Amino acid sequence: MSTATPMNAPATKPDIKPLKIGPIVVDPPILQAPMAGFTNFAFRQIVRGYGGAGLQATEMVNARGFVWMDEMKAEHPERLWGVKDEPRPLAVQIWDNDPEMLAKVGHRLAHEYQVSIVDINFGCPVRQVTQKAHSGSYLLGFPDRMGEIIERVVEACRPTPVTAKIRLGCTRDQINAIDVAQVVEGAGAAALTVHGRTAQDFFKGSADWNRIAEIKDHLRHIPLIGNGDLDSAEKVVEAFRRYQVDGVMIARACLGRPWLFQQAAAALRGEDVPPEPTIDEQRDCMLQHYDLVVDRFGVEKGTLLMRKYACCYAQGKSGARHFRRHVANVSTTDEFHASVRDHFPRD
Repeated sequence: MSTATPMNAPATKPDIKPLKIGPIVVDPPILQAPMAGFTNFAFRQIVRGYGGAGLQATEMVNARGFVWMDEMKAEHPERLWGVKDEPRPLAVQIWDNDPEMLAKVGHRLAHEYQVSIVDINFGCPVRQVTQKAHSGSYLLGFPDRMGEIIERVVEACRPTPVTAKIRLGCTRDQINAIDVAQVVEGAGAAALTVHGRTAQDFFKGSADWNRIAEIKDHLRHIPLIGNGDLDSAEKVVEAFRRYQVDGVMIARACLGRPWLFQQAAAALRGEDVPPEPTIDEQRDCMLQHYDLVVDRFGVEKGTLLMRKYACCYAQGKSGARHFRRHVANVSTTDEFHASVRDHFPRD
């Protein structure tokens, strides 16, 4: 970790309390988002090493695929690798549109894997999930179906809490997050996470935190977690201070900056915010990440997977395009190390 002089923390800090999701205490109330293709066991280890994330989550798990693998007597889904032995609290997010199937998988996660929280994805805007599988954010257009799904999963997982993640709506002229939020709470969910964009937006434009904040007054007792564009400790503090959310979820910004949770947690405590690691420290972090991925997947697949992570670590730095061009073609450990040594952006 860097020994450079810390940045000053914000002059004032909001009165932050630990987040309670059913019996689970999330302290600090900063959550790591589930992200397909990224938040695997190796990434979670890296984040955990820095600290600051009160709740981590796996990649989202397709319930139908889970059931198929179980019927084929295959090994558990790759996205659940390490979950049984991993420190808690830990959430697993599942998706599908079949209440019975989701309940079956939720039951397994709660009682066999003993995860802390089962989260249901109603926010993914990717076409393969929405248009092809009629799941994720597609279901925002069918709140009654969402309620049926949540009720079934809650019953199957009891006493493990079940949460839901949504977007503001399917399109900008069909924003129905308040109505959906009330359905989510009425069906028995223990918390609600809201991404401040519609499915139509994907990740374009800015997250609308005012829309997220409007939902708070329409929830009777479950906590509201805000998500979208949180890429600095200062923005995390501002989200709590200005929008009165109970928790925040950090997503894409942490992929190349796993130390962001540590910085945000310090800011919430009113402490000096640790500075960005030096370039050498960031390079060392990425190489440690590479070793963890290769240890799990082997050199060939692990190196392939690390290409996208390496691009995330370089994002926003001078020379990032040059580095991406080189690292995109590596296929061995020696090639990966050489690309990082010779082309990763320097101070």
